[in-house]
Amino acid sequence: MTNAPPPYAWPDPDRDYANGAFIAGADAYVPRWTAAAAAFRAAQGASARLDLPYGPGEQHRFDLFLPAESPRGCVVFVHGGYWMAFGREAWSHLAAGPLAQGWAVAMPSYTLAPAARIADMTQEIAAACRSIATMVAGPLVVTGHSAGGHLSARMGCADIDAPVARVVPISPLSELGPLMATQMNTTLKLDMAEVAAESPARLPLRPGTRAHVWVGAEERPAFLWQARVLSEEWGCGWTAAPGRHHFNVIDALADPASDLVALLTG
Repeated sequence: MTNAPPPYAWPDPDRDYANGAFIAGADAYVPRWTAAAAAFRAAQGASARLDLPYGPGEQHRFDLFLPAESPRGCVVFVHGGYWMAFGREAWSHLAAGPLAQGWAVAMPSYTLAPAARIADMTQEIAAACRSIATMVAGPLVVTGHSAGGHLSARMGCADIDAPVARVVPISPLSELGPLMATQMNTTLKLDMAEVAAESPARLPLRPGTRAHVWVGAEERPAFLWQARVLSEEWGCGWTAAPGRHHFNVIDALADPASDLVALLTG
């Protein structure tokens, strides 16, 4: 009789952060997002200002969607993709909710790993926020999903110079330590110093900046933990949206009547 380990032994960090494996029809989401985003951009016409620069790099660009009247402020949405995938173009349709409430919406791209470290991406999004603030009057509210949730949370940290009034991270990766044990770290190359400097849950919220954490109630336990840890460390509210998983939790951004849009624009 041997004591050989089973084929799967808990914990498995890669399984913890594998979202698509636990979502029915996961493969259909990216094509659907891409098509919806392209249709939205086409429908916006002259009110969409696309490919605006915020820095010298190839990915230092943002799209700006403007409401019919003078904006009440601007919501900045930072896309996810584990810091390794996607760009701003796949998410344009998510601007619909805040736009209908009279807010401008800006969507920046940023340099992805392995071409950039996460610390570099943080500084890029801060530069984007500063540039956006010069173009749209009123408060700047930064939100983002997954890795974009991490970057939006970083915009609320005390060490970041950005004119941000409120952050609403959606399904954020707020404590980066566990990711060092995943296969994705062969690309991200996180080390202990960067984990300490770039984990929002280890950093104080900037005085005067408000925060609320949003997550799907049906997300992987690791993402529920990540959201709850950030809300506890910052002493801010959090919402676990009923019936929502990691891919459809962002759908509420396209709905002007959703609680998430009310939180962003209220």
